[in-house]
Amino acid sequence: MTRTDDTLVGALLDRRYRVDGLLARGGMSSVYRGLDTRLDRPVAIKIMDSRFADDRSFVERFEREARSAAKLHHPHVVAVHDQGFDLSPGAPADQQRRAFLVMELVDGGTLRDLLDQRGALALPLALTIAENVLSALGAAHDAGLVHRDVKPENVLIGRGGAAGGGVVKVGDFGLVRAVAATGNTTGSVILGTVAYLSPEQVTTGSAGEAGDVYSAGVLLYEMLTGQVPYTADTPISVAYRHVNDDVPPPSASRADLPPALDELVQRATRRDPEARPANAGAFLAELRRIREDLGIVTTAVPVPAPPEPEIPDAERTVPSLQAVTVPTAGGPTGTQALPRSSSAQGAPEPAPEDGADGPSRRRGPWLALWLVVALLFVGGVGAGGWWFLSGRYVDVPDIAGMDRQQAAEALRQAELTPTFGEERHNTVPAGTSIRTDPPAGARALQGAQVTVMVSLGKPVVPDIQSGMSLEQARQAVEQAQLNPKHDESTDQYSTDVEEGSVISVTPQPGTQVNIGADVTIVVSKGPEPTPVPSVAGMPRDQAFTTLQQAGFEPYDAGEEFSADVAGGHVVRTDPAAEETVEQGQRIGVYVSNAVDVPDVKGRPLPDARQLLSDAGLRVAGESDDGGDGGDGGDGGGGWDGDRFVFVVGQSPEPGTRVEKGSEVALNTLP
Repeated sequence: MTRTDDTLVGALLDRRYRVDGLLARGGMSSVYRGLDTRLDRPVAIKIMDSRFADDRSFVERFEREARSAAKLHHPHVVAVHDQGFDLSPGAPADQQRRAFLVMELVDGGTLRDLLDQRGALALPLALTIAENVLSALGAAHDAGLVHRDVKPENVLIGRGGAAGGGVVKVGDFGLVRAVAATGNTTGSVILGTVAYLSPEQVTTGSAGEAGDVYSAGVLLYEMLTGQVPYTADTPISVAYRHVNDDVPPPSASRADLPPALDELVQRATRRDPEARPANAGAFLAELRRIREDLGIVTTAVPVPAPPEPEIPDAERTVPSLQAVTVPTAGGPTGTQALPRSSSAQGAPEPAPEDGADGPSRRRGPWLALWLVVALLFVGGVGAGGWWFLSGRYVDVPDIAGMDRQQAAEALRQAELTPTFGEERHNTVPAGTSIRTDPPAGARALQGAQVTVMVSLGKPVVPDIQSGMSLEQARQAVEQAQLNPKHDESTDQYSTDVEEGSVISVTPQPGTQVNIGADVTIVVSKGPEPTPVPSVAGMPRDQAFTTLQQAGFEPYDAGEEFSADVAGGHVVRTDPAAEETVEQGQRIGVYVSNAVDVPDVKGRPLPDARQLLSDAGLRVAGESDDGGDGGDGGDGGGGWDGDRFVFVVGQSPEPGTRVEKGSEVALNTLP
């Protein structure tokens, strides 16, 4: 608990955040209303107990977890704006360095306030709040974050929700894990709230997505029934129930609940983590399906009025006390300080001294006997409590720089069970230990598994073969913890690699590079475009052969007249000559239909007429049947009386190229 409640009000943290007033306190921190003076924005400031600020392990984990929490952007997650450490030279030595977290200010109360005011919640309200909480936890699990302390005190209900109601937000992501890194707390503090701890958190200290599911299941149980599943006078008893008993069905305390909700709560709170929904997202999907099947609609969430914070006259930190939340019949009452051993509590008073009345003297031996029994019992409880909560914990050794065998031996000597993982590292040589999880210096249960991360050395550019798809290459590069880059301007033509497939990468496969280094992928643009060869003036068959040899597919595109190209020869192509196109493309070939006018001079008229007809031409002035049209020549029979008619002139001249069907004028004798 922070010991600076009175002195902090009015302080300016990091020359920016003004502390205005206390909102709430817990076992590890206090929350204040404040103001971001730079942005003129109201904020909530969580200030950690000063005993954490000088712990290097906590500082590193606090910064890392705060950054992770700040990446969560979700409507049901309390936004984290900033984190830092404020130095106060004028304060007492143990209060000069304060770790703080700046968060979104939620104007309202907590789910604990709502439960205290209403008890068991109406079914639509309980399911609406549960959906919002699971939605926030689901977003955290998708981002690789585990909350570790899901409880009503960490569920805030502020103004500004739908239908005039409140908005539900989950806070304190990552802070419990940050505190778990400190050596001066893990052995003497139960991390999390006992009423909501999963069995594995109690027995091994491990906390994963399944642990959040368990805690959310207990939270739903409490909203449905108005009480937590287990209540007792000591946290040890409550923890024992989590480990050894199944959470009862909510309908045992509230008869109007449907069986489907009983089954869901009990499945979420199975003692075996594998039997629960895999994560908050899976839990949320089941809850929504049941709500829809039951026809229950979501409802507006009322905003509870927060209670006034209680500020005691003085606070003390006792090293032998454990900060836990003890559930009572009315529900968890907040963070309290409880002794490890109860040997100082409830011991019988000593028997009266000699000189007391006769009955007192006669009870003396019996009282002495009962005193011995009571002391033995209390001593046993104290020893058991010490073993259960502290005695079975050991320090995780620092194995950085050791090889796999040395790290395993060091962990076994510390009475821990080594497991191994591997990851790339830019500076740690391959085969050398990087770190452990939990980190070095943390406290862990004897026999607990400690994961040793062993370096694989620098990443290596993967073996990307020519012809691989671009997407396959990208995935291979990303799996090697490198950054794939594809710039179309660097793509190349290739006759061997299909268009769109990979030609090569730079650096070459097998090259060692730093994590996140760029790997440029070169992709094939297919065969390089080539110019269409000029085949104009060639005979049609020769032109087809030339185009085919150049890698194209020629086809007859039609005929057209050209006075410069002999009939049956190529006039042009489409695409045109010298135009660059991809190989294999179809090329249209246009052939000339020009006719060379034959020489009919000196020939008998009938022969001249036949030659012109064979060439596709007509005699001017004659009809198609060879009759005289009446506008030239000496008649169409070739004979004039007993004289034979000869051609003595023609127009156009012989050799002239004309279109098929053109007329040729003839001059004849006699």
